[in-house]
Amino acid sequence: MAVSGFEGFEKRLELHFFGDDPAVMDMGLRQLEFESLEQVLHAVQCTVVSAVGNHYFDAYVLSESSLFVYPTKIIIKTCGTTQLLKSIRPLLHYAHHLGLTLCSCRYTRGSFIFPKAQPFPYTSFKEEVIYLEETLPSNILCYRKASVMPSKIPSHSWHVFTASDEAHLVLTPHIPEVFYTLEICMTELDRVLARKFFKRDNKTGDTAGKEMTELTGIGAINPGALICDFAFDPCGYSMNGIIDGDRYSTIHVTPEDGYSYASFECVGSIYDDHDDVAQVLKKVVQVFRPATMSVSTTCTSHEVWTRVASALEPLGLKCRSCAMDEFPASGSVVFQVFTTRRK
Repeated sequence: MAVSGFEGFEKRLELHFFGDDPAVMDMGLRQLEFESLEQVLHAVQCTVVSAVGNHYFDAYVLSESSLFVYPTKIIIKTCGTTQLLKSIRPLLHYAHHLGLTLCSCRYTRGSFIFPKAQPFPYTSFKEEVIYLEETLPSNILCYRKASVMPSKIPSHSWHVFTASDEAHLVLTPHIPEVFYTLEICMTELDRVLARKFFKRDNKTGDTAGKEMTELTGIGAINPGALICDFAFDPCGYSMNGIIDGDRYSTIHVTPEDGYSYASFECVGSIYDDHDDVAQVLKKVVQVFRPATMSVSTTCTSHEVWTRVASALEPLGLKCRSCAMDEFPASGSVVFQVFTTRRK
């Protein structure tokens, strides 16, 4: 393995807000001026390279991953050595000016391939949690939990921190949250497939990105999606897909041999056709053929994660470990790690 290279594993932050004025809630954070978003991203050390939006939300491809802005929710996912948690203070400041107050926070990440290359506080999860505790308003988000979910594959563990105010706790039996989030991390990608994410000729990032989307089969994962894609120099790829109203999917690829990595994330509903999850997972595996794949499922229902193993096992991926934990701010998180039988 390379001594050091580009860190594919992302840090992911999700913030939810609420406000008293219905007019504000209608557009909410989407009213933020682009310059304000640029300032937030400047603190994180990344920039916007492409964007797309619809009636429900705006999706930005970043120089290091993705940003999604909804009226009362923001999701930022950044790879490399970015300073993701530095986005919290400016976001709270801008949200306050719009009449919005933070009501829940969720921070997740896998295990870095190059942990020694990370800046403080990403040097350890303990330091990240201390930083979060000090940055979040203590008087509001009083229900907090941090956990490292292990696996039998030492290089894959899942780090979760959640915080919520009392009104937005999701573990209330009479209010089942119907949505789920799948966060998938894949390492040791098939070398031949990974080569497709190297730029050819002198094409622009947009043109090369569109070609990669078609050439690799990514475009077929969610056929009806509105896709915003980008290819990096000399290699690497990012895409955001807008699926069906307020749902998104996102893919990021670091194809270099020795530390190849790809991530896939999407949101869905437990009322979707049961075959949907299986079909999406199958297509994702076919695009990358990873030797190791971790799947984190966040949902209050246990229906979704059980479908994951049954979808992946026929593709030659064996479930090596499964960990589960409950988080008051986001429901249950199930972390499964799969490896090819060749491992």
